[in-house]
Amino acid sequence: MTAVIVPRIVLDSVTNMKILVIGGGGREHAIVWKLRQSVGIEKVWCAPGNGGIANDAECVPLDVGDVSAAADLAEKLAVDLTICGPELPLVRGIADEFAKRGLALLGPTREAAQLEGSKVFAKKFMERHGVPTASTYGIYDSPIDAYTSLCSVDWPLVVKADGLCAGKGVLVTSSPDEASEFIDRLMERGEFGDAGKQVLMEEGLAGHELSYIILSDGKNFVSLAAARDHKRAFDNDQGPNTGGMGAFSAANLLSPELEMQILETVVQPTLAGLQKDGLTYRGFLYFGLMLTVEGPKVLEYNCRLGDPETQAILLRADFDFADACAHAARGDLTPLQAKSSAAASVCVVVASEGYPSDPKLGKEIEGLDAAKVSGAVVFHAGTRREGEKYYTTGGRILSVGATGENLAAACKIAYEAASNIRIDGAHYRKDIGKPVAAGKAAAESSNG
Repeated sequence: MTAVIVPRIVLDSVTNMKILVIGGGGREHAIVWKLRQSVGIEKVWCAPGNGGIANDAECVPLDVGDVSAAADLAEKLAVDLTICGPELPLVRGIADEFAKRGLALLGPTREAAQLEGSKVFAKKFMERHGVPTASTYGIYDSPIDAYTSLCSVDWPLVVKADGLCAGKGVLVTSSPDEASEFIDRLMERGEFGDAGKQVLMEEGLAGHELSYIILSDGKNFVSLAAARDHKRAFDNDQGPNTGGMGAFSAANLLSPELEMQILETVVQPTLAGLQKDGLTYRGFLYFGLMLTVEGPKVLEYNCRLGDPETQAILLRADFDFADACAHAARGDLTPLQAKSSAAASVCVVVASEGYPSDPKLGKEIEGLDAAKVSGAVVFHAGTRREGEKYYTTGGRILSVGATGENLAAACKIAYEAASNIRIDGAHYRKDIGKPVAAGKAAAESSNG
């Protein structure tokens, strides 16, 4: 058990707050966008940010994996609160570094962030605390043992690298040859370094996937709007797995009865387990769920907000986001409610040619002004700005979000906006927000 250091948060209620956001993707742009709507915000920085975020916050250079540099930056800027977007700095202990210096950061400790940083740690945690999840065939340190086990499993099979692999460390397959090839890439060829030295194998689950995210202060929590994302690159869930090609959220996505079941069987046992294990968790906790005939089961934990789910969720958020983040960071969420509007929301990801395997970068982005249609918001991800022009720098370029009185209306607005954007070779799915048939577990993404 690690000692809990209470961070210094200098704020008068939530007035005159200065906030630093760590990260530079679509999720971070949505966070910055929502923070700026809070009445108590004085200044927002984003490190390193991107071309579009620079229009909503002051961007400053930062290697997000360097937790000491991040703490140095927070001290230099004299911020009241830092919000960490991506998983890498959390897994590397950014919360611990900030706590050592008496700086306020919203995010779990390094030990607690193992829920995402290690699939093996998360599986053992769930089994220890009775959180429903897929049955495990085995955990393997030897490729020979992993290959041999393929003779005694049921198909489809889920093969997971233990560590962070930028969304490429999970395979769902019904092919022994494909499973063997993936094990070879992970354990023998070392394509993902130390992250692939240990492999977990578990059963594939049938049902619909759901993203359920809470904000916790270590004891109390509030639930954000439920969302569903689309991970495959192309329409009808075809093509390779990606970090996420879109997401949607609507009030009818989750019934009150099913939400109560999720809270009672998944969320509360997880939080109780964290406390029992002496793990300090202040921040967002993402439950990647499969809604099976036996009830909701956890596919994965993420120790932060998802991307692109965040864009869809924050479009519906009807509460003071900065206020909620500040209260969670100081361990006092009790008086808050995280309400969501009755509107539906959708987020369509515009991706580079060749994404996810070999994205073509450096392309000019045109039509952003034409994409400013009523009800739509364009969040930047892999972009840079040069003068008045924008260019692509990543596989996922933009997230085109929209709200509407229902999902169909939101989708119409988002696709109208997206159709006005012109990037050579870029592509986006045309079926975001449409229902998909329940099936076997989709390949999970630690980058989602």
